[in-house]
Amino acid sequence: MIASTTGMAPASAATTAAAPALIMGEVDGSARAQDDFFWHVNGAWIKAAQIPADRSSINPFVELDEGVRTRLHSLIEDIAKGKHKTGSEEQKISDLYLSFMDTKQIESLGLKPLNAEFAQIDALTDKQQIPALMAWFNLRGINAPYAIQVHQDNKDSSKYVLDIGQSGLGLPDRDYYLKADDAKLNDARRKYQLHIEKMLRMAGQAHAADSAKAIVAFETALATIQWDKVALRDPIKAYNNIALNKLDELTPGYDWTSYLSALGVSGKIDRVIIGQPTYLSGLNQLLQTTPLATLKQVLKWNLLSSAASQLPQQFDAEHFAFYDQVLRGVPKQQVRWKRGVNLVDSGLGESLGKEYAARYFPAQSKTKMEQLVANLLVTYKNSIDTLDWMSPETKKEAQTKLALFKSKIGYPNQWRDYSSLQISKGNPVANLRNIRLHANQTELAKLGKPVDRETWEMTPQTVNAYYNPEMNEIVFPAAILQAPFFDAKADDATNYGAIGVVIGHEISHGFDDQGAQYDGLGNLRDWWTADDHAKFTVKTAALIKQYNSYSPVAGYFVNGALTLGENIADNSGLAIAYKAYQLSLGGRPAPVINGLSGDQRFFLGFARSWQNKMRDEESIVRTKTDPHSPPQFRINGTLRNMTPFYRTYDVKSGDKMYLPPAERVSIW
Repeated sequence: MIASTTGMAPASAATTAAAPALIMGEVDGSARAQDDFFWHVNGAWIKAAQIPADRSSINPFVELDEGVRTRLHSLIEDIAKGKHKTGSEEQKISDLYLSFMDTKQIESLGLKPLNAEFAQIDALTDKQQIPALMAWFNLRGINAPYAIQVHQDNKDSSKYVLDIGQSGLGLPDRDYYLKADDAKLNDARRKYQLHIEKMLRMAGQAHAADSAKAIVAFETALATIQWDKVALRDPIKAYNNIALNKLDELTPGYDWTSYLSALGVSGKIDRVIIGQPTYLSGLNQLLQTTPLATLKQVLKWNLLSSAASQLPQQFDAEHFAFYDQVLRGVPKQQVRWKRGVNLVDSGLGESLGKEYAARYFPAQSKTKMEQLVANLLVTYKNSIDTLDWMSPETKKEAQTKLALFKSKIGYPNQWRDYSSLQISKGNPVANLRNIRLHANQTELAKLGKPVDRETWEMTPQTVNAYYNPEMNEIVFPAAILQAPFFDAKADDATNYGAIGVVIGHEISHGFDDQGAQYDGLGNLRDWWTADDHAKFTVKTAALIKQYNSYSPVAGYFVNGALTLGENIADNSGLAIAYKAYQLSLGGRPAPVINGLSGDQRFFLGFARSWQNKMRDEESIVRTKTDPHSPPQFRINGTLRNMTPFYRTYDVKSGDKMYLPPAERVSIW
């Protein structure tokens, strides 16, 4: 839906809906709202909640996802009971799932599914053969020193381009290799090397310990030359449009012609976007100085690791033991049917999504969601007009961008085509490879064609939402449109505090420190005055400082620069959702429900939607890799900047939630 610049009739303030029971009474008296609102609302729930043994956290996203997995399991099991025409989506769903579930067959196959792949590597006699093999890895989504992505050209959103960017680490972040003063990260790296050694030994590799040491040393060299996650957020620095005939200047001697031919794009493109030129240049030097024997070990390890979940139980269990137990603190592996559902969901997600949306997404939910989105967009329009820090010139550009916003709700208008995806019984590794090959070839086939603006980056059954700056669109899959985020029967205050904030959050991404660099057509273009840039930078610097002080685990702090975009969206989304709720009242007082004012229900609904309990190991991984702040600071951090919250709960100087007015950050 194209965003309207005209006013809308406000939603009725009169409602007979009741506030959900949890919001009405189950707050935790051990924390005052004025000192820790996150714990005040969610403390009782956190004390009682048990993180599932196969999860690293428990929160509404996890709880809703568990329900979605159960529904998808029922759909898949029904399909798997039938007989289907070869090549049909039903046949592919059935064979993909049943092949993964057939552990007896997997055990009998052993490592045979990897023999041909290992032989490819063993056949390497010269480093000049590596580029073509890198293409083979990239096409099948196997970890390699660089990765590819097809997307809209950041400076001409009417065209598709091929991106090449850094990759190749087996640990979550470069800090795991480089932070010598962090005992926990050092321990994870030591256990990673032992994990590689054990996997290689089980695979029959001679000198497994030496190979594991060489592999970790190679990945450490990669980490040394990689950009950190803050630098990766800069779309200007990441936009390096290089003609193919100039690539040799960046990476002398590397055979890009062979690579692009093996990738299947020769003749389709004459240039690529290099995300991190210094990394690619450094990688080229590293490849030249690393012995071919070591490179073969690295490649074999990545092949083995990428297929572990489809291999006999000893490999599957060891992979889980490191990546889930060691890194994330998860004590128990998910039952196999859940993992089978996840596999089908990743490979044939929109095929499942058609049925999921038909069964579980009522038309009235889409209608009410469209009204909420429209009200939030109108509110954003009004808010831009009243900003005291932005010039009329920049406001005009901001309004133009907002008017071009498109919203997608529930499910796509057109579904993904899986006709060329090859799935068969009996070889789960081949099926996994084919899933990733099909996905990447589908993306590469877009090169040279008009941009398809109907595609979705998430399936309807995904409990999430997103903003795409190149499309200038906000997208809300069906699965997130459930309580506690969205309840068609709940009162307006609760919905605005929950899904309204999610909507405002996604709209705000169009105006965060990254999104604000794109115009309404999705092009990377500076539409700000210099003075407005300076004022925006002052505000964002203050927000970075605030969040740098927050610590979810002792000794580990939020990276305010890494999380800046999400923090802007959190703070602005909350502010806009609150204004939209006030607009929805149409000048009438909000009803009092169960003794709670409208503003109280708004803030309680907001805090409840982000209730969370997480294992410490997962929190550490998140502080290193996640651009989102920990949930407790997505609540308390935003509310400390929200003046209406101070009025609602009588927050005063001396309260822990208090920030002096001069220190409160308000952007959009």
